[in-house]
Amino acid sequence: MTTETLIRTTPMPEEMQLLLSEYPRDAWAEHPNFKRATEQWMGAHQMFRKLAAVNRTETEAYLDKSRDPDDFAGRLSVYGNLLVRNLHGHHHWEDHSYFPELSAADPRFDAGLDILEKDHEALDSILDDFTRASNRVIKLIQLDEAAARDEAGAVHKIASSIEKLLERHLTDEEDLAVPIILHHKLRG
Repeated sequence: MTTETLIRTTPMPEEMQLLLSEYPRDAWAEHPNFKRATEQWMGAHQMFRKLAAVNRTETEAYLDKSRDPDDFAGRLSVYGNLLVRNLHGHHHWEDHSYFPELSAADPRFDAGLDILEKDHEALDSILDDFTRASNRVIKLIQLDEAAARDEAGAVHKIASSIEKLLERHLTDEEDLAVPIILHHKLRG
């Protein structure tokens, strides 16, 4: 199965956006129920977006030969690892703690939470592909730099897929979760 087939392209169903119309995104930060925990959770999402972009752009720089191979290997190792480890941990916490809390507060949105959990499964698969491809390129840089450059295209493709999935998933996740949090005064 290719990474493209795993990426959800359909928007969150309209009925899952019921509270979003009542609590629009541009008013969240000023809402009295918008607490530090929610701000930190959204901050983690921003970090994931940035790390995904860094991995993609670093691979582009290597592919266009504006990034030294050893420098690229070091950067891919650090930033790829940060992205993969932190996303796995974050999604594990959401699936086992955060989503059950949201479901208990407002079970009307369980179908949306199920969609987000399926996104997590798809992302886990893509992250595994990214880890394997990245590790291969990092090893090849030391053994056969020409082969590494050939295989870096796969890393770029997967990194682009991660970025694409995260953009849809994280926005949908925020648009579903934050209105529930605000409405039910959670996470305070």
